Amino acid sequence: MMNLISYIYWDPNLMAFGLVRWYSLCWLIGLLLAYLIVKNLYKQQGIKAELFEPLFLYCFVGILAGARLGHCLFYQPDYYLSSLKHVTEMIIPIHFLPDGGWKFTGYEGLASHGGTLGLILALWFYVRSTKLSLWTVLDNVAIATPATACFIRLGNLMNSEIIGKVSDVPWAFIFARVDSMPRHPGQLYEAIVYALLFFIGYALYRKYPSKVGSGFFFGFCLTAIFTSRFFIEYTKEIQEAFEASLPLDMGQLLSIPFIIIGIACMLRRKTV
Repeated sequence: MMNLISYIYWDPNLMAFGLVRWYSLCWLIGLLLAYLIVKNLYKQQGIKAELFEPLFLYCFVGILAGARLGHCLFYQPDYYLSSLKHVTEMIIPIHFLPDGGWKFTGYEGLASHGGTLGLILALWFYVRSTKLSLWTVLDNVAIATPATACFIRLGNLMNSEIIGKVSDVPWAFIFARVDSMPRHPGQLYEAIVYALLFFIGYALYRKYPSKVGSGFFFGFCLTAIFTSRFFIEYTKEIQEAFEASLPLDMGQLLSIPFIIIGIACMLRRKTV
């Protein structure tokens, strides 16, 4: 019989300092870190400050829209594509009630794979506007991305979502809002790995700054993040019932194309 006393009982207040949800705060911290890091990279590389200013808005909209659409289309298409009301819920953060009313919910469900696609698309629009090299922008944003990903996963931890499988490891968490079973803290695993990847990627940049613009850092980011994501998925519970019938869960299946693209980008020759 498992000794529940030896595990970490996890039941944090969803609100930080009684003012804002921890999840939202973690997102904001992650985006702020990326903003400061990329701003510093642009300065080091002599890119004009006025070319940097629009970048945050492009990234914010791209990540949010992509993450939201990714969750709805990859994980719950049977719900969100079943009616016009549900399509509306996909875009506007509300939920229609059976009595005909509605309530504000916030965006309940964001997928990192969709966020990555949304970010890449947003950066394509950004470089069309600024005339900067796409590969230079992708590399700079990729250097900062693991720091943001780390805080997003910490937000998932504070929300007790994307939980791990039942486990008897001594660091298992009992997510009080889910059940009384000790589970792998998959969110924490990812957060730690992404923090390490940020420091590794930044160290590589300091050693090889001339590789910015080659696609190497963009490729490293995709390969490292989604390879680690692929293996950490083995510690997680599936998010939707239909995944039980798949050879790999949805997170793993969606990670494979990003890993392949990442390796290809790391190997490409610098052309700019």
